[in-house]
Amino acid sequence: MTGGTGAVKSTPYEGYKGIRLPKKVQLERVQRVMREELTPLQRQTILAYYVQGMNIPAIARDRGVNKSTVSRTLHRAEAKLRRYLRY
Repeated sequence: MTGGTGAVKSTPYEGYKGIRLPKKVQLERVQRVMREELTPLQRQTILAYYVQGMNIPAIARDRGVNKSTVSRTLHRAEAKLRRYLRY
């Protein structure tokens, strides 16, 4: 996804078979985990990629780092989110 469309990418959660929580509760949990468990750089990377719609090369250019650095940061942040949001 490129550009600042503001659209959020959909990443399916594999393996969850239980009851879904209400969207408001899910959003509150995601916000809490992002605030309390992610590093500032991980939080910025998640927001730039998923909320602002920036791609990895664009984030890397903005930060003056290699694309692989952004990719690793994003991957670690996603893994941490999945780990803390498991039901």
